[in-house]
Amino acid sequence: MSDEPDAPDPVDEGAFGIDAFSLDDRLRLFHFAAAEKRHEYLWLLRAFDRGRANYQVLLHASDAVGLLERLAADHPAAGTVGEVQPLLDALAEWQILDRSYDGTRAANLAEYRNRHYVYQFTQAGYRAYRAVEDVLGARLEDAQLSRLVFPDILGDLRALAEANVAGDAEEVYRKLGRLDSVLNEMAQRAARFYLMLGDLARTNDTRPEVFLTHKDTLLAHMREFTAELGRYAPLLAEAVEKAAVTGVDRMIEYAAEADERLFRSPAERLADWRHRWDGIVHWFAEREHSETERLQDATVTAIRSVLALLRRVTEARRGGVSRESQLRHLAQWFTSCESDEDAHALFQAVFGLGAPRHIAVPYADPEQIPGRTSWWEAEPVELARTLVQSGRTPALHGPGRIERNNDRRALLRAGQLKEQAERRSAANALASDGVYGRTLDEPETRALLALLDVALAARVPASRLVTAASGSAHGVRLTLTPAEGSTTVDTVRGRLHLDGLRLEVTAGTACTV
Repeated sequence: MSDEPDAPDPVDEGAFGIDAFSLDDRLRLFHFAAAEKRHEYLWLLRAFDRGRANYQVLLHASDAVGLLERLAADHPAAGTVGEVQPLLDALAEWQILDRSYDGTRAANLAEYRNRHYVYQFTQAGYRAYRAVEDVLGARLEDAQLSRLVFPDILGDLRALAEANVAGDAEEVYRKLGRLDSVLNEMAQRAARFYLMLGDLARTNDTRPEVFLTHKDTLLAHMREFTAELGRYAPLLAEAVEKAAVTGVDRMIEYAAEADERLFRSPAERLADWRHRWDGIVHWFAEREHSETERLQDATVTAIRSVLALLRRVTEARRGGVSRESQLRHLAQWFTSCESDEDAHALFQAVFGLGAPRHIAVPYADPEQIPGRTSWWEAEPVELARTLVQSGRTPALHGPGRIERNNDRRALLRAGQLKEQAERRSAANALASDGVYGRTLDEPETRALLALLDVALAARVPASRLVTAASGSAHGVRLTLTPAEGSTTVDTVRGRLHLDGLRLEVTAGTACTV
């Protein structure tokens, strides 16, 4: 991998405003949040935000000071901001604020040449400031599942179908936009809620009382949400299908026509609204793996996790006191011990750790390891398990009693005799009926393969030319003779092809294979 920095992102020469910000410029927008004077930068940007809310967009340094003084009346921390001019210059350097000249403040030519500056938020700078404020203002109340939104979504879907039938482009635009924003907010709320559950589970390890305080509220909230989602899911899927029947293409065209985004081409608007409609379908109308189904599964899984966590906390407190309280009392007992002997006795009674067992075992061959070799360098000595566990040297005993299972032996012998009879019967069938022109069953196939194995083992030529070979077993003899072409034997396992050989099975002298 190369250590050279990545090349900056190319920027469209015709772009302006926020589109002209490259990746590095966008990352630099957050420098103020990690700077040494980050609190002063934050209060100064809050003053600009208050001026923006009062339609006072362009601010001079003196205007910013005045807004900070008014903020200090409600928030004393705003009064700790020092000189604002260096802060304004740094924010302009990071492109959070836009700096321009203000010639109207100059009373003479000298003051005009002094370049009186006025400042205002850049588009990207304001977004970065709002992102930081969203993080600072985040509260636990934001992490909740919204069950009251389902009736509104159902009403908007029905109104969308009616507006599409009536040809009301503006109403289609409003309903689609509202549905898209509501679904995005619901997805974000759900994500924050499940992250909050994970944080609560981790907090339980140190502060279980926090979990016990909120567990009833959490369980009731998730159960109500699951019930509402299960009740409205089929209604929402039906409403989406009815809206689609009125004409999806016409609906998308209506929404794109009423869209007032100036810097989007008609094709981009159509693609954007089609993507939003596909998201609505993915949420409610997909037969398998829809977002509503996944959301319901995740909620049920979260309920099980909370119940398991509750069971774990309850079991930890079954004795009336928590583990933390027990350890605190134990530490107090150790502190109250009058002597070290009492502390050691208490330690032995609580933890039950006895003294180590010392074992001395010599090497099997003492002359193999020199006496000067350190214990760290010498080979370890093998120890018996009984010596380590009980301190007793293992004693040598005679062989154990052999347990004879006559019933099992008789069963095995009967099976062996039966198998031998089947092999002998199959071998006789091969000798009487031959191996060609029929399909060999399983016992005949096994017998043929055993005979073939013996014959091939005996077929050791002294030269490249082999005339014939034979092998006998189970009272029959198998002979391999050369033949033109190839021969085929049909078995239940498949076909056996022999190239240049022919099989002949005849009655012969039995021998052991």
